[in-house]
Amino acid sequence: MPFHSYIAVEGLIGAGKTTLARRLAAAWGGRLVLEEFEDNPFLPRFYQDPERYGFSVELSFLAQRYHQLKRVTEQDLFSACTIADYSIGKSVVFANVTLQPDEYGLFRDLYRIMYADLPRPELIVYLHLDMDRVRERIKARGRTYEQSIPIEYLARLQERYLDHLQKLPDDRVLVVDLQDRDLLKDASAFEKLVSLLAGEVAQGYHVVTL
Repeated sequence: MPFHSYIAVEGLIGAGKTTLARRLAAAWGGRLVLEEFEDNPFLPRFYQDPERYGFSVELSFLAQRYHQLKRVTEQDLFSACTIADYSIGKSVVFANVTLQPDEYGLFRDLYRIMYADLPRPELIVYLHLDMDRVRERIKARGRTYEQSIPIEYLARLQERYLDHLQKLPDDRVLVVDLQDRDLLKDASAFEKLVSLLAGEVAQGYHVVTL
């Protein structure tokens, strides 16, 4: 069992967060919480017309994440190790990049109300890739609607992610610079990361390179 009983894995599209979450949960016999993004009917339309569907897609994700985490909470979240492939702050990070200022203000109010009583991860792990690697991973995934995502949008998203994580003074955040490592294929890199995550991570914002 890891030292921290609730770990959330974050990162951009293609960073490998879901794969890592699955492997960690399997290795530790933990509860796995995966985002239900495929249930969002606005996502393909958002990638085609982000200005028109931005608020709809973010509000839909907000509701989905809230209901999922509420269910997990009702199952007694801390009775066992829990590994999630997203953190509750993900909604506000995406909304910050996607929405107009007036929409973002309303969204943030809703976010604060809905997530006020939900548990926070004890440790947030952010898988960091440079934009060239992100582009390669998206191409390899082969999802049609993802191929048209502007790299500039993803760069802004990563910038806001890191800014958001650095402004969590009471949290434990570990940014893992993957560089050219593929955790699925590189056993030594995966084992090194598992060893890091199994131990105690001090409060604050930390960056490591595998």
